[in-house]
Amino acid sequence: MQEGSCAKVPQNRLLNIGSKKNGLLFFKYLSFLFATAWFTVKRERRIFLDTLKIPGRHSKMLCLRQVCLFPLRRYQARTLCSDLLLSQINGCTHEDEVFSLVGRNKARLSEKHVGVALNMLWQLQKKRPFLLRTSDYVRNHSQFLTLCILAENKVECMEDEVIVDTLYSILRLNVEDHISLAKVLVTEAWKRLERLSLPALSKFALCLYKQHRHFSPIIGQVAHVVDMKLDSIQDIRILSVLMISISDVITESFRDRLLHKAEQLLEEKNKVHFSYARRTLQFLQNVRLRYHPLLEKCNRIFLESASHLDIHSISHIFGLYEQLGFDNAEFRLVVKQLLSETIDDYYDPESFAKLFFALGPMAGSKVRERLLGTAAHMAEEFSSHQVLMILRTMQKMKCRNSHLLKKMASVLHKHLDSYRVLQLVKLTQYLVVLHCQDLELFAKLKMLLLGCLKSTVIPADTAAIIRVLAMLPSFHVDEIIINKAAAVLPQCRLHHLNCIATALVKWNHHGQLHWQNSSELCAKLLQKLNDCGFQRLQKANNLNLLLEELTHVNGEWFEELLNEETMAMCQHLIDQITWANVLPLSFFLIKSDHRCPALFDRIASVTVANIDKVPPSEIYFILFLFSSLNYDPPDNEEFFKSCIQHLTSNLSRLETYHLVLLGHVLAMAGYFPPVLITTIFNVSFLSKLDAQLKVLPDTVKQRVHSSLMKLNRAVCLECPEFHIPWFHEPYCQRVFHNSTSRINPQRQHIHRMLIEILGGSDYSRISVLTPYYYEIDFECVLDVNKKPLSYMVQNILLDGVGAIHLRHDIKDEGRKALPPGAQRIALEFLDSKAFSKDYSRHLKGEPAVKKRHLEMLGYRVVQIPHFEWNSMVLSTKGEQLKYLRKQLYTEYSDVRHAV
Repeated sequence: MQEGSCAKVPQNRLLNIGSKKNGLLFFKYLSFLFATAWFTVKRERRIFLDTLKIPGRHSKMLCLRQVCLFPLRRYQARTLCSDLLLSQINGCTHEDEVFSLVGRNKARLSEKHVGVALNMLWQLQKKRPFLLRTSDYVRNHSQFLTLCILAENKVECMEDEVIVDTLYSILRLNVEDHISLAKVLVTEAWKRLERLSLPALSKFALCLYKQHRHFSPIIGQVAHVVDMKLDSIQDIRILSVLMISISDVITESFRDRLLHKAEQLLEEKNKVHFSYARRTLQFLQNVRLRYHPLLEKCNRIFLESASHLDIHSISHIFGLYEQLGFDNAEFRLVVKQLLSETIDDYYDPESFAKLFFALGPMAGSKVRERLLGTAAHMAEEFSSHQVLMILRTMQKMKCRNSHLLKKMASVLHKHLDSYRVLQLVKLTQYLVVLHCQDLELFAKLKMLLLGCLKSTVIPADTAAIIRVLAMLPSFHVDEIIINKAAAVLPQCRLHHLNCIATALVKWNHHGQLHWQNSSELCAKLLQKLNDCGFQRLQKANNLNLLLEELTHVNGEWFEELLNEETMAMCQHLIDQITWANVLPLSFFLIKSDHRCPALFDRIASVTVANIDKVPPSEIYFILFLFSSLNYDPPDNEEFFKSCIQHLTSNLSRLETYHLVLLGHVLAMAGYFPPVLITTIFNVSFLSKLDAQLKVLPDTVKQRVHSSLMKLNRAVCLECPEFHIPWFHEPYCQRVFHNSTSRINPQRQHIHRMLIEILGGSDYSRISVLTPYYYEIDFECVLDVNKKPLSYMVQNILLDGVGAIHLRHDIKDEGRKALPPGAQRIALEFLDSKAFSKDYSRHLKGEPAVKKRHLEMLGYRVVQIPHFEWNSMVLSTKGEQLKYLRKQLYTEYSDVRHAV
């Protein structure tokens, strides 16, 4: 008997089987096993036939085959050390050694030998750096084909783990998914799915994921097995692989169970490998969920494992963070230091492109110039994907380096045909934003995009192409684009409808529709588009799905036509508001700038009831909603007290710059928690903040700087007991000198009317800076008899930064005291940005705070809303003068005297 058959014979017997005597004994032993099995079959035959309901002759053959395989499999079970050939395969240090053994021992190879050999080929490749791997050589070797044929013939005899390991090895060697061996291995593993061990199940699920079987029935069955065995999984490595593999076929409740289990396993005291945390992030990205507790745990693991992260892992983590809308300044700082120290190690195109992506947006000027120079030098070597990565990073860096941009554009000409639809869309967007001047490249992109538009049947792709075509300079709109848009409208989501509407309005406004009856056709399409938007909203019955659609919706079309309808639908679904969706709902309400009391009250009550479940990092956005729109819920004190208590007990979990943003948003609402204020206004805290701001995006950096200044101003004015000094004068001077003037024709018109009312230009000032750098539109001073005081006579120095001595105790030595009973008046013209966009036109938080602070500085504040000034009632000059006089001379019972 040959060793290549299903039955394995121990090595010591194989060595002696050539003798006639030993061979006779061996076959007698086999005959005994067969006889024993046959008697067992006869005894159980009737029960077996009744169960299977198979005709007798066929059932006999089936039963015989099964029982024969059973003793043979038991007979072949031996340890690896008892098999000399297995030991030799395991001892190989090069692929050629494995192939040599296979070639010399084809007749002796069992299924275990084949599985170990294929696995060894992958292990040898795995030990090498990615660029030095020789997978092509291995796949094209004649003995590799021999191994594949042997594995396919022996697959039914393989043990469960060997089947999965073999499948994993050939896939990692980049063998095509459609070859017969891969199909046979998948089929056999599917038959044994429920009996696979958890490690084997996770490896098999990963193989299916790599084969892109995201929605196949077998993945659904894997998910079912995971659901049944979830409580028994105690290894985050196994769980993380299973999570990303089944992420496309799970329910929301099953997703939540997986998240809870992952949280438990990531909290284990044993150190968790960063790759398991990275897979967990990948799962969150797959299910499109920003779950902060898990994100924070994964980030902690990355920080603990920072010294082990390579550039491939770092770029992958940054990419996932970007897609999940998560950021961490401490991780950025660690990565910046790590990459800056090893910048010379990345000299190949792949690793350098990832270095550029990770380090570029937070690099200092010297490192930035070095990265740009190296990228330009290496441009010709970049692949199509790497060029896309470089351009994407340049957009994030707001870098319009003409030399590098020309290099990238010249390289793109040879790569254009390799891009998929959405990659072409992104590429066009990057080039337009970066002001690329290569008209030939744009012409090629236009032709490719139009070709994709004609062939695609996916509504999302259609909308994306139309959106980016509208960005192209001097684009001539063909009628086929309008017809294509009309065809997909009924299938479009709100975001896609918004993209198409924005493009149509832009083309129509710029006169880019040149064919006959184009305006009429465009009007009909816009009307159909509006109808589709209303119908989609009216069919909404799930708040979570609606909020998911609203995430990326913005622009004039949505605001003018669908905002009110969307608010009504959210109110209709108000009972579906839970602690899990208050964050996306708050995002939408902040973006819409609408003040909806019913929704606000529901958010407040749900937040208070579930305050322990809401992550501290999400509290900021909920508080920002109420503070920015200046809304007080019915239980205002309880709401803010609960939020503040939750925040102060979790300060250590919050980022440094998050504390500044929180302090500002609470100050806007009139709350100054002592623990938070003393934490922020501390030298060590501010030093740490300065370090972190250097690696944050410019938009975040500017917002944090502005929030810290406003918080400093609010604390000085409203809480002098903290004894916090005013230290933002240099910052305010820089901002003031770099800002554009607020003086516009409308304000100049109002100023001329004030001069006419007060009796001369010496009695009023325009665009005045106050202590603590508030800029007010107009200022005048009235004496006790309501007569204007001249600035020349009183020598009141208010209109120069250099003439103002700013101090935290508000004693301005540059301003002389006013006569007894005199009063400073600040007139503010409030444009549409100062009010909510709903019908209530309620004053928002920032202008309300400014009014409060100006009153503390001794002003009587007169606010002129734009909707009153521009109304039909005030359409004549006489009515406007009458209105201003009334506002200026109206008595207020709580008028404060100037300081």
